[in-house]
Amino acid sequence: MNAERTVVLEPGRLWTRVIEQTEYALRTGALQSIPTDYEFIEQNGISFLVRTLSNLVRKDEAQQQAKSTTIGKDFNPFLPYEEDLFVADISDTHLCLLNKFNVVDHHLLIITRAFEDQENWLNWRDFQAMWVTLAEIDGLAFYNGGKIAGASQKHKHLQLVPLPLAPQKVKLPIENAIASAQFTGFIGTSPMFPFVHAIALLDPNWIASPDSAATATLECYQKLLHAVGIDTNEFKSDKQSGAYNLLATRQWMLIVPRSQESFESISVNSLGFAGSLFVRNDEQMQILKHYGPMTVLQQVSLEC
Repeated sequence: MNAERTVVLEPGRLWTRVIEQTEYALRTGALQSIPTDYEFIEQNGISFLVRTLSNLVRKDEAQQQAKSTTIGKDFNPFLPYEEDLFVADISDTHLCLLNKFNVVDHHLLIITRAFEDQENWLNWRDFQAMWVTLAEIDGLAFYNGGKIAGASQKHKHLQLVPLPLAPQKVKLPIENAIASAQFTGFIGTSPMFPFVHAIALLDPNWIASPDSAATATLECYQKLLHAVGIDTNEFKSDKQSGAYNLLATRQWMLIVPRSQESFESISVNSLGFAGSLFVRNDEQMQILKHYGPMTVLQQVSLEC
């Protein structure tokens, strides 16, 4: 499998296609960006970016309508996908869409062409597609491994947001935490994270060969899962044994096992562990300020 070239995306075209399709999808109304206000809340030496999603009515209404028109079966927005959101074919197994209800500009979904479950383990093809997109866009790729980890759709999809993530700040709020990681051999942990996690360093030069990068990243992924205590049973089953969040840039990969999807009504997905949290209203913002963002992350993961 690794020897076969399956990438179909023309090099150097993805970002142009993202810009073109974003403009088109905004004109047609297919892309329905959610406006936000944001502020920074500091805890444990990390300046968390917290966005208030000021208008979730359209997204809630669209999801309810989709459910009402698919009575008796699970609604899958990716089969078929909305053509006005299509960005590019990545490989013979994956393609790229705009996130319809995006909060972050140019938020991309990397989906499997055929249905695979979001609670399946990631595989070589998934990492190949991830590296094809990272080679074109310097961003944060992430995966919500299961509903408890914040996944809202059952069809397998990675996601990517361009960096910097935080306006007028560093590329990622957790940069200091990653930089402070202490390694025992291949696996690192950060003293700034009070929850179970594992970090691996990646080679930015891997962007030159997504196939080779996929092979190396798959090995990293498997080692990180073992390090955080997620039982893979040697991957004899496609189905994952526990929920987790995966975050990756060109330089590193982070895995965090999850215990629950939300804390005090505040939902957390992978972006929370990148230092970017979302609240729906002022009430949730006050809860977040009361407990602190890092405390919220600690409550939805596993304590060290």
